[in-house]
Parts: sequence; C-alpha cells; structure tokens
Amino acid sequence: MPTVARTLATAGINEGFKASNLFDVSNYSAVVTGGGTGIGLMITESLVANGAKVYITGRREEALKTVVEKYSAGSGKIIALPGDITQKDEILRLVKEVESQEPQGIHLLVNNAGIARDDNTKYSNGAPDFESAQSISEHLWKSDPAAWASTFETNVIAQFFVSAGFLPLLAKSATSSFTPSIINIASISGVMKGSSNGQFAYAASKAAFLHLMRMQATTFLKAKVRVNCIAPGMFPSEMTTGESDENQKSSIEREAGTPAGRFGEDKDMAACALFLAGPAGTFLNGQVIYPDGACT
Repeated sequence: MPTVARTLATAGINEGFKASNLFDVSNYSAVVTGGGTGIGLMITESLVANGAKVYITGRREEALKTVVEKYSAGSGKIIALPGDITQKDEILRLVKEVESQEPQGIHLLVNNAGIARDDNTKYSNGAPDFESAQSISEHLWKSDPAAWASTFETNVIAQFFVSAGFLPLLAKSATSSFTPSIINIASISGVMKGSSNGQFAYAASKAAFLHLMRMQATTFLKAKVRVNCIAPGMFPSEMTTGESDENQKSSIEREAGTPAGRFGEDKDMAACALFLAGPAGTFLNGQVIYPDGACT
C-alpha cells in the first residue's frame, strides 16, 4: 500500500489516542464547590479552558463574581452559584438551580471546598516538647472541639450530602460509553503518618474524606457514577497562604522542601483533573492521585 494511502487508512485507528480526545471535556457541565480560589479555581480554569460549562459554588459571592469576570474564556463558561454547602437546604437549592439549567444532567462534580481550623495546635504557632508527655498533653489540650466540629462539617459531612444531592443529576448523563464522575479533593495530610505540623483535625478530616471516597465509589458503582480522589501536597491557596490577590490567586513565598524542589502549580492540578474527568479516566473508580512533588 502506498505511504499516503496507508496513512489515510490508519488515521481513524489512531484518532482515539489523540490528547484532544483523551482529555476532551468540551461538552461537559460541571459543578465545583469552593471554585472561587485555590485548587477549586485551578480546576475550574482547566475545565473552562477546554470548553466546559462550570458552575462554581462558595460562600463569598464577590469572590465567585471575580472568577466569572476574569476567567470565562473561549467556548467554556463559568456560572456563579453562591451558597453554603454545610446546610442541607442550601445544597438542595443549588441542585435545583443546576437542574433547571441542565435537565439532561451534569458530567462532573468536584468536591473541593475545605477548611483548616487548627490554629491552636499548629507547630508554627509553638510546638510541644516531644520528649515530655506532659508537654504534649498540654499542647493537644489547646485544641478546640468547635474547630474539630466545623472542620469535619465542611471537609466531610458537607461533601457527603453534596454528593448525595447531585447524584441523580450526574447519573442522567451516563451513556453506554461514558460514566460521569465525582472528584474529591483530599490531601496527602490524610495519608501521611505525621499530624500535618499540628493540624490534627484537618489531617483526620482528610483521612475520613479519603475513606468516604472509597465507600462512595462502591455505593455508586451500579448507578454508573465513578468517584475518584486527588490528594495534593502543598499548592498555593488561601488555606496555605492565608490570602489571595485581586485575581483570586495565592502564592507561596518560602522555599519548597519537597523532593521535586517546588510547590504545586496550576498546571499540575489541571493535568490531574482533566485525566480523571475526561474520557481517559473512565476506567478509573475509587482511585487516588497524589500530585505532591514526591512527598508520599
């Protein structure tokens, strides 16, 4: 067979291996909780840049509006839906609002919203003498039960109900060749042996979130909705830096102590999200990806 004819004959065979097909989210409708800053914004940008319609939720309406104004581009679209996902009635309201605009269903839910409330025990604010049981006890006693409750409320309980609320809408988009998915954003703090530098409640909540993902992946399997997890290391966000700029972006100024020699960047998170969300990830369920610069 002449070279040109052979090329034409095999072009269709190789089509499925093109990155544009493997990571195609151009027809997606997605919901990202905590989509106004940090990792939620990184994922929102990656989806929108590739043509998806993304509904972002969060408590701060102004932050969401800033994202809509600055990051809507190309064929993709960002829609702000302010709301508090720690309230069941608010979750149902958000589900109904999305359903009214997406009656055929959505393709992706990203459970990203999270908080850290361990200021009293963070080692950066003072560590105990680890050779003294009394010192350790006194340090741990500084932890606030209310901080534990609010951390688990947002980082685990809210994600449980958000997933339950959006599950029927996700299932609507399933076809014989496509399964919609949920991506839970946990943390390497949930798998490492340490306390995340004194963040006991935060690390424990992320460990619980990882196991919640495994239970969801099993429970939703026959409903044809996959559940996977991204457990990142240190990425710039309001949680890790305490602030964001006029573009809702954060930066880490200190030197990175990771084996990779740097902190996570937007493109690192984008690659993970597109892999799990796109056609390339449809054989993955109950899996965890660790973009952490080789820390685990």
